Amino acid sequence: MNVTLGVGMLGYAFMGKAHSRAFHDVLLLSPPLVPELVSISGRNRERVEEARARYGWAEAVLDWREQVVDPRVALFDNGGPNNLHAEPTIEAARNGKHVFCEKPLGLDAAEAHGMWRAAEDAGVVHMCGFNYRFVPAIRRARELVDSGALGEIVHFRARYLQSWGWEAPTDIWRFDRAQAGTGALVDLARYLCGEVAAVSATVRTYVEGHEVDDAFVATVEFENGAIGTLESSRLALGRVNQNTFELNGSQGSIAFDLERFDELRVSDGGAYRSERVTGDWWPPGHGLGWGDTFTLEVQLLLEAIAREGSVAPHGATFEDGYRVAEVCDAVLRSAESQKKEMIEYR
Repeated sequence: MNVTLGVGMLGYAFMGKAHSRAFHDVLLLSPPLVPELVSISGRNRERVEEARARYGWAEAVLDWREQVVDPRVALFDNGGPNNLHAEPTIEAARNGKHVFCEKPLGLDAAEAHGMWRAAEDAGVVHMCGFNYRFVPAIRRARELVDSGALGEIVHFRARYLQSWGWEAPTDIWRFDRAQAGTGALVDLARYLCGEVAAVSATVRTYVEGHEVDDAFVATVEFENGAIGTLESSRLALGRVNQNTFELNGSQGSIAFDLERFDELRVSDGGAYRSERVTGDWWPPGHGLGWGDTFTLEVQLLLEAIAREGSVAPHGATFEDGYRVAEVCDAVLRSAESQKKEMIEYR
């Protein structure tokens, strides 16, 4: 642990806090590279300086352009608003920085595709922040799928329900289409069930002042022949952050609920049984939490940079981020056309 990696991060709010914590906590896992927190950037001088002091960054800057050309920075971490994902990340890659960008990768598939190609052309390691892949129970679900324990996958259903959309101020960036884009959880569907081939969707906005969808439902068809449903809402009163899925195969099924973080329900054809899945960070039986998924994500990213490889298959690359964006674009097209939309990947 004597080789350092300079990190520059854009963003100091929710994701800035989560990523900063991860860079500190990853030291507990003996990473191959030691993250050195060179600088954090944001537009509000007072708030970014406060974040610098609170989260342990060496410098606070007001312009990300300083970071992407800073020779001390080898990894650019973009945790800023969605409309600031593309330009800074592309410029960082063009300047030879490895890039880590929060989800969604871009505001639409075209933007996300440009980010992926820029990172590939630059030959840098790239990761999109789909942190739910790092929940130990979800990793266990992927292992069961890969092992063939479920047989032929025939159906996937998932829902992501929150309630904060009713009371949130309508002027925050998440409700501004120009800043937020639109989309919902599809990465886990791809991670567990394979590539999405077609969608049929309905999208609705209910709260006055919201420019993006408050809720959506979609049926999906996968390239492997499986079918499924995706459902998401910010207006589900009583739900704070419910993220659930169920995957059904010819020989078994699995089910997961984020509110039971370290539990995976498994069926081999009979009644479901519960498996406690806590990962190997602590001794058996000592669970992890949501914030720890970012630490595990950063650990994998540092390993990929050290070996000059990729974060795939368990980490999400920019290609994964782009393919998710294609599905989200298809959802919007389907909602507008009221027809099934086939997905063509570039």
